[in-house]
Amino acid sequence: MSSVLEDPTLERHFKGHRDDVTSLDFSTSTKQIASGSMDACVMVWNMKPQTRAYRFVGHKDAVTSVEFSPSGHLLASASRDKTVRLWVPSVKGESSVFRAHTGTVRSVSFSSDGQTLVTASDDKSIKVWTVHRQKFLFSLNQHINWVRCARFSPDGRLIVSASDDRTVKLWDKNSRECVHSFCDHGGYVNTVAFHPSGTCVAAAGTDNTVKVWDIRSHRLLQHYQVHSAAVNGLSFHPSGNFLISASSDSTLKILDLLEGRLLYTLHGHQGPATCVSFSRTGDYFASAGSDQQVMVWRTNFDSVDYSAVLEQRCAADSSASVHRGPFTQESEAAGVSAGQSSHRSDGRAGVDSPGAGVDSQTEVDRVPAALTNTLQHIISQLDVLTQTVAILEQRLTLTEDKLQECVENQRQNGSRHRAQSLQTSDQRPDPQR
Repeated sequence: MSSVLEDPTLERHFKGHRDDVTSLDFSTSTKQIASGSMDACVMVWNMKPQTRAYRFVGHKDAVTSVEFSPSGHLLASASRDKTVRLWVPSVKGESSVFRAHTGTVRSVSFSSDGQTLVTASDDKSIKVWTVHRQKFLFSLNQHINWVRCARFSPDGRLIVSASDDRTVKLWDKNSRECVHSFCDHGGYVNTVAFHPSGTCVAAAGTDNTVKVWDIRSHRLLQHYQVHSAAVNGLSFHPSGNFLISASSDSTLKILDLLEGRLLYTLHGHQGPATCVSFSRTGDYFASAGSDQQVMVWRTNFDSVDYSAVLEQRCAADSSASVHRGPFTQESEAAGVSAGQSSHRSDGRAGVDSPGAGVDSQTEVDRVPAALTNTLQHIISQLDVLTQTVAILEQRLTLTEDKLQECVENQRQNGSRHRAQSLQTSDQRPDPQR
């Protein structure tokens, strides 16, 4: 199989929300995508062409978070109306509702077994509930500002939370104690996610950075400065090799965790990109934003035989006798690296400078020249391609709006003409009088 990475491609886009889209998630089967919006609606989009979307109405204020259960039989939504709803994602749109917090509910998430829910709120608390009958179990209360996001670890034993108090906290579900606080962020922390291995977490926020920590050593493994505005959403690829971020700078960034560098920049959205999510298989990812659109992208780059790329790099490293440094061992244990990537010898894969932000000289020296040229060509062409797509999308939207305006004008003119005809008819004298 070729070792050249293929670019992501925009497959579909969905329009139906009447305000900013705040959250989205793929069903387990990848047949459906759910989205929540400031318009207080939940939409369920079907990936099968020519299939109607479902619009679920029930929340009385903005929907802030949506997530499918692991089985795909339920869809949870959180809202500014302080409630959580559990929907059956079918045409009937039946739901149960419970008042979860005394403030806006910012996020809702299922445990991997689908038996429990965790919610985060502006009331500064995190709460855990049973899915069956929505029974309250316990709350976690050490944050001192709004809690933006809370997630279970893959094994369900830990909970991670992100807050406007600039901390990311790690909680033991059984003891209900905070076992560690990460305090490296310089602003509000908007989002947090567990690595699929369960041994790392990534978080991002208003300081425009993305950070990855090992939750056992509590060490900062990677630090990316690739956005020029707040980062609103994160999602790990199921392989654990890639991380995607959505930002108010209107871009999506795909980060290569094996290399510790920026891989792609996507420019599809007009205005802030608010959320992003990989499908459960990683074949697709979806993004949404203040342009009220949900975009579905085919991943492509994950289908490459990535081990071939790593083998080439290992061969190059061996021949050059390059010292790898402690980060390789650290990340191998953490599940971020396959144990074959080489990073800076200071033990960090930190992304410190603007743009790709890696120690580019050492990285380029270690990569075969042909592979370097190919990857650089792909990256240089990506901005052109994605900007072209954005322009086409914008033109299509303008055309649709103009067509709709023309149809509406014709309808109004027709109604006006009929009214005038009736009025003229009524004013004519009766010839029989």
